[in-house]
Amino acid sequence: MAITASMVKELRDTTGAGMMDAKKALTETDGDMEAAVDWLRTKGLAKAAKKSGRTAAEGLVAVKVEGGHGVAVEVNSETDFVGKNADFQKMVSGIADVATGVSDVDALNAADMGGKPVSTVITDAIAKIGENMSVRRMQSIDGDQVVSYVHNAVAPGMGKIGVLVAMTGGNEELGKQIAMHIAAVNPASLSEADLDPAVVEKEKQVQMDIARESGKPEAVIEKMITGRMQKYMSEVTLLNQAFVVNPDLTVGKAAEEAGATITGFVRLEVGEGIEVVKEDFAAEVAKAAKG
Repeated sequence: MAITASMVKELRDTTGAGMMDAKKALTETDGDMEAAVDWLRTKGLAKAAKKSGRTAAEGLVAVKVEGGHGVAVEVNSETDFVGKNADFQKMVSGIADVATGVSDVDALNAADMGGKPVSTVITDAIAKIGENMSVRRMQSIDGDQVVSYVHNAVAPGMGKIGVLVAMTGGNEELGKQIAMHIAAVNPASLSEADLDPAVVEKEKQVQMDIARESGKPEAVIEKMITGRMQKYMSEVTLLNQAFVVNPDLTVGKAAEEAGATITGFVRLEVGEGIEVVKEDFAAEVAKAAKG
């Protein structure tokens, strides 16, 4: 069967595949459009498998709030350029919509999105855009009121840092200010009670070792440690941090004066904690040339 330009265009419009790939798919399937889609899908899966080992540390965080429930989702790509791609942004927004109805990343990847599991939507996007991608993290929060904020937004509800704040009382303006504070300062926890005891003990031990270097008596050292740990808590716990909007108040005190109680927060930043190994392309080429 003769493969026409209109057939190639139709297949490209349907799948987002390149012109030569679309033409080859139609040739391999004797012009059967549905079979050609399947052929490209199989090829796309092969492409995705090749790309799955590459580090994806860029991308976007999207936030969605429905009533007293909020979710933040991080979808990674290999380059920052993809985060500006309209198709990628539309996919991330859709994934965040789906996330409002699930509890964790595994459930999100398995959830339906337009008739396909989210994991398959990601695989199809890898084949179309040409970069490794993944749904890396999602976190949710519930409260009487949930307010969201996105830092470095590239589109509504998505950017490089996504924050959700749950609180009782107060208003959206206060919630937005607190969310902006969280984006900027990155507190480790809401309060001292929420900090990992192992982290606290490690910090205390470090401060003890530093203080002992002074050669002062243990009784004096104990007092020094108490002061230093209080300072540490004021730096890493949200409620005890100086509020960026008004540094004369702590965040907790500012909320209290506004008639609000902060009950929790979520902060996701693109690529946070991912180790990116820079490849020496010239060295790889030289190595391959040597055989």
